[in-house]
Amino acid sequence: MENSSSTANQNTYQNKDAISKEICAKWSKFSQTDVSAFKNKADLVSQVVSKYGLSQVQAQTDVDALLKGRSFGAGA
Repeated sequence: MENSSSTANQNTYQNKDAISKEICAKWSKFSQTDVSAFKNKADLVSQVVSKYGLSQVQAQTDVDALLKGRSFGAGA
């Protein structure tokens, strides 16, 4: 029987992996390595603005829609 902390850690890893894949699918200019280096949601928004030339507001809206309230980045 798996203990609850290892199950929680596995779920966290799976969630991070799923989010990373979704980010790469939406914004193909980002590699998995790029995404793993993002520190938090604000960093992702900043990079979307930088790489795709979107406005800050549009990038924030797009990131919020993709994440759907899920945590992203260090400690997620």
